[in-house]
This record gives sequence, structure tokens and C-alpha cells, in this order.
Amino acid sequence: MCNFENKTLLITGGTGSFGNAVLNRFLNTDIKEIRIFSRDELKQDDMRHEYQAKYSAISDKIKFYIGDVRDINSVRNAMHGVDYIFHAAALKQVPSCEFFPIEAVKTNVLGTENVLTAAIECGVKKVVCLSTDKAAYPVNAMGTSKAMMEKVIVAKSRTVDPEKTSIMCTRYGNVMCSRGSVIPLFINQIKEGKPLTITDPHMTRFIMSLDEAVDLVIFAFEHGVSGDILVQKASATTVEVLAEAIKEVFNYKKENKIIGIRHGEKTYETLLTNEECSKAIDMGDFYRVPADKRDLNYDNYLSKGTNRNGLTEFNSDNTQLLTIDETVEKLLSLKDIVEEKEKWEDQ
Repeated sequence: MCNFENKTLLITGGTGSFGNAVLNRFLNTDIKEIRIFSRDELKQDDMRHEYQAKYSAISDKIKFYIGDVRDINSVRNAMHGVDYIFHAAALKQVPSCEFFPIEAVKTNVLGTENVLTAAIECGVKKVVCLSTDKAAYPVNAMGTSKAMMEKVIVAKSRTVDPEKTSIMCTRYGNVMCSRGSVIPLFINQIKEGKPLTITDPHMTRFIMSLDEAVDLVIFAFEHGVSGDILVQKASATTVEVLAEAIKEVFNYKKENKIIGIRHGEKTYETLLTNEECSKAIDMGDFYRVPADKRDLNYDNYLSKGTNRNGLTEFNSDNTQLLTIDETVEKLLSLKDIVEEKEKWEDQ
């Protein structure tokens, strides 16, 4: 973490799963300060007490700021002296955004604009924003708002000197065990003795751990160029395989219940679009999508097009689909799953 030595990091939406994962990764390093910015005072208070108990000697590195990315003044209040930002604040639930799309716009689009504007004003050196696979070929309000968020990020990168403020974006799929995700739902259904509810058995989703999500953000921080979108080559599974793997972990025998696709859901997700493949750069475990930095003088480009490379669309149907055994192995690599399994076996 040498890049963070004696630096101040701000995490918007920092009381969420990602913010906690960053704290667990960074707190016991030589980072100077980590600021948690969010609008939920109860979650902040719970988080404060948790980390004071876990890291009593170094918990004073964590500073809490109440505010909302929708309010640029509250963002500015948390921005003084900040070196880097991980922008994770968002409305993420597909059905709720589908019913209240303007709320998704206020947080995911305008909130990002506020964070980037304040960061540029305050001379923040680097901002990494978190996006989602639902932003690629979006069919729902959440994905559409995140797609617009990505456009705001790229547009801002064109207007600011990257030597002063560098802005990039990460795009990834479902984070296992994150708040509001399907795995905690399945575990609760097991605890209550209910069947696991499956929307569509053949629906595929990218899956990654919180540690992998943090790895992607750090990779973007270290290797990204201003305006980039960085994508991790994640594995995927069907919803049915995930449910069966969860049942195998907990030795649970009840049949699944198919309930049908919810509002705004896709049958598969895309991390890298076919159009982005024309300029994407394969970096091993990651793809880098550079920003199109051409200006509006289109006449300059009429005689010179863009040559495609050999990449093709990367989605949850054409990536490696994990078997039940492979999914079980991935689940058991997660501390939360192991702890829940041990509690279940002790009953």
C-alpha cells in the first residue's frame, strides 16, 4: 500500500459492504486517514463501535462524515485535505430503481457529478468510481443511471488536467454476500426452513468476492489512465447452480421455488460490450477500456476510422460458468459463509 502512505482516502457510501472491505484491507497499513462519507448515522455509529473494538489502537484513523452525494456542499465539507476517493455511493437495487428511477438519477448520476466537481475543486489527486455490469447494454433504470454515471466520468476526464485530478471507473458484477444480494437471502431462507426462491434457473450472473472487488479498485488506482473503465475477468454461474451450491454448503435438502424474473432483470449480464472491444486492451486478468478523447470536430476524423482488435463481447453467458463444486469452493473461501456454516452446524 505504498501509494497510500501518509495519505487521506475518502470513501463515499463508506458504510456499505465495499467500505467495510476497504477498511479491513487498509486500516492496518501506513495510510494516514480514511474518511467514511454517508447519510446513515446509525450505520456510521455501528461501524464506529465495531472498529473501535476490533482496532482500538488505530481506529482513530477512521473519520466519519454525515452527508449525501446529492448535496454538493456536504460533499465539499468532507473533501478538504483528501488525496484519493473511492466513490461507492449509489442506489443499487434493480427493482427499487425501476419504481423510482428519478431517485437513481439523483444519486448515481447527479451525485457522481457532485463528487467529481468537488474533487476537482479541492485538488484531489485520484478518484476511482464504482460501476456495474448492468451499465453495459442497460435495460433497467439502475443500469441506465450507472451507464450515465460512466458517461459523466469520461466527460469529466476530458475537461480536467490528469496531473491534477485523475478519474477512472471500475465495472464489475455481483459481489457475493454484499448487502441486499441474493446469497444472504438464500441463507435467511435456509434458516427459516423455506425453499430457496429462484427467478430463472438459467439466468447467469458474474460473481466475485468483496476482496476481488477491492483488488479491482486498487488495480484501477495503480494502472488506470484518466477516463478509463477497468473490468475484471470474473467467473459466472447460473442462479440455479448458485442455489444448489448454497444448499450443499449448508446440507439443506428442500426443493427450490421458481418465482420468475423481477422488474428490470436481464437473463445475463455484460462486462465488456462488443463496441468497447474495438478499443479495449487485454491486461491479463483485467480489461482496460480507454476513453475516447476526440473532440467535437468530427470532420477531422472522417478519413480515419478506428481499427477493431480481436476481442469480443464479454458476458456471463460466454465466460467460464462454474460447476456446483467450483461454486461451493468459491463460497467457502468467504469468511462470512464459513461463519454462517459453523453457526448452522452448531444448532
